[in-house]
Amino acid sequence: MPESFWREATKCILRVWAMAGSNGTLLIAFRIVLFCALASAATTLLLPLITRPCASSLSRTILAATALDPHLISCADDGSKSNAELSEGDGGNKPAGSGGRPIVTDLLSCGEPDLPSHALPPFRCCPPTPPSGTPIANFTFPDPGEPLRTRRPAHESGSGSGTDNSVVARYARAVALMKALPESDPRSFYQQANVHCAYCAAAYRQAGRPELPLQIHYSWLFFPFHRAYLYFFERVAARLLGDPGFAVPFWSWDVPEGMRVPPEFADAASPLYDPMRNPDHAPPRLVDLDFSYVDRNCTDEQQIQLNLRIMYKQMVTNAPLPSLFHGQPYRAGDRAMPGAGTVELSPHNVIHRWSGDLSRANHENMGAYYSAARDPIFYPHHANSDRLWEVWRGVGGGHADFTDPDWLDSSFLFYDEDARLVRVTVRDMLDVGRLRYAYAEVGLPWLSARPPVVADVNRGRGGPTHLKSVRFPVSLDAAVTAAVSRRRQGKPRGQREEEVLVVDGIEADGADFVKFDVYVNAVDHEKVGPGGREMAGSFVSLKHPGEVVVQTSMRVALKEILEDLGAEGDDSVTVTLVPVEGRVRIGGLRIVYMTE
Repeated sequence: MPESFWREATKCILRVWAMAGSNGTLLIAFRIVLFCALASAATTLLLPLITRPCASSLSRTILAATALDPHLISCADDGSKSNAELSEGDGGNKPAGSGGRPIVTDLLSCGEPDLPSHALPPFRCCPPTPPSGTPIANFTFPDPGEPLRTRRPAHESGSGSGTDNSVVARYARAVALMKALPESDPRSFYQQANVHCAYCAAAYRQAGRPELPLQIHYSWLFFPFHRAYLYFFERVAARLLGDPGFAVPFWSWDVPEGMRVPPEFADAASPLYDPMRNPDHAPPRLVDLDFSYVDRNCTDEQQIQLNLRIMYKQMVTNAPLPSLFHGQPYRAGDRAMPGAGTVELSPHNVIHRWSGDLSRANHENMGAYYSAARDPIFYPHHANSDRLWEVWRGVGGGHADFTDPDWLDSSFLFYDEDARLVRVTVRDMLDVGRLRYAYAEVGLPWLSARPPVVADVNRGRGGPTHLKSVRFPVSLDAAVTAAVSRRRQGKPRGQREEEVLVVDGIEADGADFVKFDVYVNAVDHEKVGPGGREMAGSFVSLKHPGEVVVQTSMRVALKEILEDLGAEGDDSVTVTLVPVEGRVRIGGLRIVYMTE
């Protein structure tokens, strides 16, 4: 028995002994002693099993005896951590065996979502509950003998090739079949769209921690969750079509040929049409990967050049490490949204904003997390984001994903093509070959679109003394410029070490779209266009339902930028934060040195 049990029991016995000595009622005393012993046992043994089940092996034995899902208890340090307490530089690559706090989805934790004001129905987005006694299946890989599903670019269909067998035409038939299913069917388009709402609008809570919402954006879960989502969506579609080789097309907005909404999605008679899109962005309008609210006045050639430069920044300059590309570690007990990866911020968030109907209160459908998957273009959009994950693994000599068990063992729930509820982990989603799909090649023209340096904007180079001192935190009501020291502790850790600017303590207005730009060594930032080298990156946040304030962080890789600016030897860098839209507060700026 724990020491605390004997301590409390002894106190109780002494009190009862005193009572017995005064009135001689030994039977009453014995009963009180027994009661004290039972109460002490309940306090010192049962209460910790309920509130901190991982503190004792007994709780795990009880769980096993109940045949409940063992994923629902995560045994490790169960003290909640804020994002500020996350250590910089572990990069989500802890040694094997050092995990223990993966994010786990619990179907029973799904409840009412946090929806924005003026939200459109449906107002519940939890998946159907399987029949009583039906176990949750663990994911198994498809048969290696299955046809390899090749995802092709939507622009291959073209305006004049919309035959019944074109990639987009088959996708349209699949969506029509999904929409024809009863809403109660987990394979229906209605329920498939609700999956995104449940994981993005705080309907799910962290297993065992109902006070903490589960959010798959702004963290290292972004890519693997959406890959699993598309995997099951695609297999449901293939089953309904009776075509095991069917694959969802991808909207290749990163290459010039795909930088328009595919024309079939703008046909009001098509199942792929959504009236809640920005009517100004119908084809032949080119997508703007730097869009905020107003369309820029430029030629198609200029827009394509800007888009390619942004792609280079997000896929090459700012993504040398897993935590910079994927996003920051997010473990059980952590507050949500520790920090998004490069592609999630832009172009992913920007495309959502560009596609949504800005005349609506929450920019539905694509412009709001809770409603985004109601638009059939959502799935080709995310297919392209998923494709870029595969591309990132091969560019620049190759990149590796996280090895942290907490990432690998995080899990989600989806219904498969047989309407079975399946638990899938991140580690299940890492090999597209084993998942039996691949991407058609479309070229990577942005690899040769390294942004140019803009002349005569570097008056701030080297830590200028004329800059006003900035006391953080600050509200970003106007541009803020600060010198950030590059002093480091310890020796460099090899060629793979990256110098990273961290924008800490971002508090964005959750009720609105928020965007601000980050410039390096460009006091005269007005002279630098969005495709300039000194414009290092953009923070982009869609409306977050139920979030009064979005608390997160942002990271910008500096190594390549400083090389291009000839500032590698400077003692500091000048950082300028420029508000574009929405209200945001910044907690601070610092530079860290990371290897992963």
